[in-house]
Amino acid sequence: MQDTIYIIQWWFVFLIIGLIFLPLTSKVFGKFNDKGYLFSKVIALGLVSYFIFVFNTFRILPFNLITIILVVWVFLLLNLKLGFKFIDIKNKWKIFLFQEVLFLLGILFWSYIRGHEPSINGLEKFMDFGFINSILRSTYMPAVDMWFPPLPINYYYFGHYTTAVLTKLSMLPPAITYNLMLATIFSFTFGLSFSLLANFISKNSFTRKAIIGGILGGAIVSFGGNLHTIYSLFKPYNVDSPVPFWNLLFSPFSFPNNYWYPNATRFIPFTIHEFPLYSFVVSDLHGHVIDIIFVLLTIAILLSLLFKSNLEIGNWKLEIPLISFLLAVMYMTNAWDGMIYLVLVSSVILLKNFNFRNSGKFFSSGIKSIAILIIFFFLFSLPFSLNFKPFASGIGVLCAPSFLTNIGKLGPFLFEANHCQRSAWWQILILYGFFYFFVISFILFIARRKKDIKLLKEDLFILLLILISTILILIPEFFYLKDIYPAHYRANTMFKLVYQSFIMLSISSAYIIVRIASTIKPKKFKILKIFNIYWVYLLFTILFLILVFIYPYFAIKSYYGDLKTYSGLDGTVYLKNKYPQDHEAILWINKNIKGSPVIVEAQGDSYTDYARISANTGLPTILGWTVHEWLWRGSYDIVAPRIEEVRLIYESQSLEQTRMLLEKHKVEYIYVGKLEREKYTNINESKFEEFGRVVFESRNTRIYKLN
Repeated sequence: MQDTIYIIQWWFVFLIIGLIFLPLTSKVFGKFNDKGYLFSKVIALGLVSYFIFVFNTFRILPFNLITIILVVWVFLLLNLKLGFKFIDIKNKWKIFLFQEVLFLLGILFWSYIRGHEPSINGLEKFMDFGFINSILRSTYMPAVDMWFPPLPINYYYFGHYTTAVLTKLSMLPPAITYNLMLATIFSFTFGLSFSLLANFISKNSFTRKAIIGGILGGAIVSFGGNLHTIYSLFKPYNVDSPVPFWNLLFSPFSFPNNYWYPNATRFIPFTIHEFPLYSFVVSDLHGHVIDIIFVLLTIAILLSLLFKSNLEIGNWKLEIPLISFLLAVMYMTNAWDGMIYLVLVSSVILLKNFNFRNSGKFFSSGIKSIAILIIFFFLFSLPFSLNFKPFASGIGVLCAPSFLTNIGKLGPFLFEANHCQRSAWWQILILYGFFYFFVISFILFIARRKKDIKLLKEDLFILLLILISTILILIPEFFYLKDIYPAHYRANTMFKLVYQSFIMLSISSAYIIVRIASTIKPKKFKILKIFNIYWVYLLFTILFLILVFIYPYFAIKSYYGDLKTYSGLDGTVYLKNKYPQDHEAILWINKNIKGSPVIVEAQGDSYTDYARISANTGLPTILGWTVHEWLWRGSYDIVAPRIEEVRLIYESQSLEQTRMLLEKHKVEYIYVGKLEREKYTNINESKFEEFGRVVFESRNTRIYKLN
């Protein structure tokens, strides 16, 4: 019952801000049958969070509930001034109600799933939760890095910031809103994809065809996997050395053959090729996950622009600045996405302005629009960029010839020896064969029926999505952005690029299925013509859809324990059993310690339970997960000295040396718990009483406050 109250309270925030921004959204999506109803919530979240972020960054207003309410009220007045003439509530209220119910049901559904394993623990959840908690403790931005004070967070954390805004606005605990945000992104992924595809297919009314296309699009984007599930019909393979499924023993009666769902995202060795459903299941609230909602909004606005007559300079009063803003939001949320969709937006603008008969107009209007777009993009992203340093140190070239590896670096390009990872063709086929079956079908459909069927604007847009997605898939086969990982040097590059390919190709595939099915009329089915091309196409469509849609069965069933035990939405409840004293201490800290004073806790490796106090409270500690800080700071030499300094604080017998280190890092609290005692076996706890007093104690767990 309590979780239901949390969900309703959370959903009500979105209901209100969505209604406030409906006039603006209806103007942007004037050509959409649903007036972009669900997208109003995303526009609201983006604009409200951004302006608060700017006020915080330039220390105009603090980050608190009063500031948030003030900004919401200002936007309410602006939308009231804009008026409701674009909305047509009388004729659209049923569509609005349907989408609102769809949105709420989506939150309820994934909240129920998450409630079976809500723990904010494992993988990189500590990082994401730590960012949110650090932001919640901050008065001004940028927030202090909870794992490397006093430096600010050097990560694209705007998505975490939006979560913090919603946490304050809903007045719910962050341990609850972390899971509610995941449920909300899932709901948006389905709902926004539904709206996008339904309007894609029929902008005048929600016909049966449009509804089917919307449901199919929402399902593929939010629930879809890839053809890797075919391995569930074969004997297992060595995950470190994958082989084509046709080289394995076919074993359908042993289904699912110990199929392990993460293998679909690690099929190509030393890489990551994740997709939304996997992200929702493992529940790391990363930037690329939060950014899905802004990605779908951007694609929808581009579609809205296609419905308009032109994109000349005089006609971008609203949409182009709004898209520039969204590109900046995507950059601040997941930097790669800002660059990817800048390319897509620029391509759409050029497509809209292209004219064989008037090349001068093409350059004067199209190029100028793109230039203005980029200028606005840099201006909107400037408050974030002032405090952010990109991680990449160059563009690596795969399989560079020896004469170039001898040079090593030429401009931004790196030529590293023994860097020649390439994906096998059958691996690409397994990962993306589902999509390219429909891509090839669509190209043949257009080529064979060009005399009978008029090529629509939507068709051209889909072809553009396919082209850019294909380029994104191919780039990691030739280039990679250099980071700190030696063996997985192209993993992040592939991960961030193909994630967007999956989204764009999912939208494209749903559109293609409906476009072909609604256009081609099958000939009368006869036994002697059983291999009629229509029926072959239909057979493979059904087969491939089954393969991608059984992925949620494997993933959800495995991660959430067959959905047998509901534990609630509190993401810290696991601590009661795993580290009960830590759980008590964290509750005490969150209740009694304000601001962002530095607390010392045991330092440990990434993906472990170390740094659990800083992650669960937002209090900065001297050093958290080492490899993560190494990535964010660009050099291990910057991070490494703190490892020894933390050890000395706990183990040094010298009071003077300990005092010096505490003062150096401006420490106000010292934490001594189970992990500290396990890691620092020579801990000298008695000296802490020389520096301060115990303010919290539970069995062998203590918190010292320094004098």
